[in-house]
Amino acid sequence: MLLIRCPYCEETLPELEFVYAGEAHIERPKDPSSLSDDDWRDFLFMRSNVKGPHFERWRHVHGCARFFNAVRDTVTDRFLATYKAGEKRPSLAELEKAE
Repeated sequence: MLLIRCPYCEETLPELEFVYAGEAHIERPKDPSSLSDDDWRDFLFMRSNVKGPHFERWRHVHGCARFFNAVRDTVTDRFLATYKAGEKRPSLAELEKAE
């Protein structure tokens, strides 16, 4: 079972309290109508599939219901950090120092 810390509630709870909401820090195009079909397809469906630390969005569904970001190692499934939506993404070097 994964344990996830909600940065709003400041509680660490089982993953059943949360739902995965996709890759974090994906910026919506300013003018989607100007994109080609291929560019729009890439924006909607193409995501990185990294091996190691990955920036993700999660939602605390059975708690505060807020979205937040997390850094999760896709190899170990360990959460390296969680932080509020809108906050600057932490550098991976900072996270490695903290361990």
